Amino acid sequence: MIGPVFSRELVVTPRRFQHFLVYRTIYIGVLLLLMSTAWLVMIGTQEIRNLGDMARFGRVLFQVLCPLQLGLVVFLATLGAVSGVAQEKDRRTLILLLMSRLTNSELVLGKLLASLLNVLVMLTAGLPVFLLMTLFGGISFHQIGAVFAVTLATVLVAGSIGSTIALWREKTFQALAIATLILLLWIGLGEVAASFTTESKSIPDWLINQLLTGISPVRAILASSRGSIEDTWTYLTISVLATLGLNGLAILRVRRWNPSREIRRLQKEDTETENIWSKDLASLDDTTTSQPASAETARAGHVDAVSRTRKKSSRSKRVWNNPVLWREVRTRAYGRKILVIKCVYLLLGLATMFGLQESLSNTTISQDNSVIPAAARPLAPFFLVSLVLINSLGVTSVTNERDGLALDLLLATDISSREFVFGKLGGVLWVTREMILFPLILTGFLWWNGGLGQGWKGGENLVFVLCGLALLVLFVAMLGIHCGMIYANSRRAIGMSLGTVFFLFLGVTTCIVIMVSFSGSFQTQLPPFLAMVLGGGVGLYVALGSRNGSNAILWSSMILPFATFFAITSFVLGDRELTIILVISVAYGFSTLAMLVPALFEFDIAMGRTRMADED
Repeated sequence: MIGPVFSRELVVTPRRFQHFLVYRTIYIGVLLLLMSTAWLVMIGTQEIRNLGDMARFGRVLFQVLCPLQLGLVVFLATLGAVSGVAQEKDRRTLILLLMSRLTNSELVLGKLLASLLNVLVMLTAGLPVFLLMTLFGGISFHQIGAVFAVTLATVLVAGSIGSTIALWREKTFQALAIATLILLLWIGLGEVAASFTTESKSIPDWLINQLLTGISPVRAILASSRGSIEDTWTYLTISVLATLGLNGLAILRVRRWNPSREIRRLQKEDTETENIWSKDLASLDDTTTSQPASAETARAGHVDAVSRTRKKSSRSKRVWNNPVLWREVRTRAYGRKILVIKCVYLLLGLATMFGLQESLSNTTISQDNSVIPAAARPLAPFFLVSLVLINSLGVTSVTNERDGLALDLLLATDISSREFVFGKLGGVLWVTREMILFPLILTGFLWWNGGLGQGWKGGENLVFVLCGLALLVLFVAMLGIHCGMIYANSRRAIGMSLGTVFFLFLGVTTCIVIMVSFSGSFQTQLPPFLAMVLGGGVGLYVALGSRNGSNAILWSSMILPFATFFAITSFVLGDRELTIILVISVAYGFSTLAMLVPALFEFDIAMGRTRMADED
């Protein structure tokens, strides 16, 4: 019904071991582990006296897991849709699909649903686990149905955004960056609208709530998990219309966007050259007297004659001692549209600064005792987007070379491993300099307005935050290059790299939410959380050291989740910030060196000789 692209994926996907291991077994196991952890935390900190306590536990657990599942599936849907189309473009196989008998709808919808197949299977596998929560009480089957309806609608919109952007843009980084910024703007639109509509007294409260829920996936999932099912109909309607509109645009424009303008220009030049040859050969056959002149004219139009007839430039570009770094810095290696991405990012940063100013003016800092201060909450998603963009450029800087068959040529030259690794790392930091400097500027703005404390205490916190941000930037940049080097499949490399960043962020968020939701004695919460941390360390080692594992990567994979958990608990308990920043610096600094040292001295790059076997 959809086309051969989706039919092939439907047949091939269940044959992969990753389909059963990750999207069925591990996901369900993580959900059950979170349920068990929350239960152990509650019985260790509180006393269950009646059925009302059980019902309150079920309701709180349900409200914790629903946004967690939404964030996970939206990330996987967007990443899968972007990488699925971008991989076809990088390997020049999308042109073959366009030359086949596939219609535009079969191509667009087939690629979209094929990239969302694993996510849909994961949602289906997790549904029985959510149904088990009704045994605790406090939630109904209608709430579960509304939550999964909102989640499915959000997945379709996120996948449509990723697929449409990837079909439009030529470069993988451009598609990833634009899709990430659109998702952040979509999520932040509801909060921005809420800040303006709450001050208006002419609009009824029920209408404001309906509008905000209709445009914000976060508010929609929270409303459905709390039982306000009637408020989600507006969101479902808008999501369906957005999905139809995005895919309709992609269906209409897919053959205009692809092949790209560069390929069309080369085809036009080849056609003009062929016309010159045919015209000259025709005149050569008509007359024999002008044979020398016609042959010379035909040879002059050939591409080999261009270099001989073209005037030599008086100035030539001087390449640096590190040619990889020179290409990354002095050329448009990632396309011209990256300037548009930077402009959108700067506008987003200005909006974050405005929201930060509003939070500082409306919040009494001395009386704000929450885990994450209200004044600093606008910075958290902006910092995350900055790290995601830096990591995306890091991994695509290597995968694009491999898919374009340029990595084979680089390895055949006399470029050393240090020139390649430091060239790529320096290029990533240079191209994303706005993503590095703007968070630092916002941190300084927060400190200047007293958001980090007063006097020397505020200055000390400023130094800690700036050092932590600089270290995280180096970590995510090196993580992207490391995953790009050890995975021959570009889609898997991008997924592992961005998935690691998302896992660390989501793990931190989950731990904080569970601690706050089931507050009590944090000493009794240690055993259940240690099981989660240990499982996260094993998963991190599988992602980072599955191909060329080392003792350093093993230790860093195990230390990183434990150090992050220690920093969270220390921050919640109010310990000194110096201890926290030292632990984070040692953990992430050691992890960065564990990935950097093998890249410099071993220089083991997966070249994709078993690419077809990996895909099958």
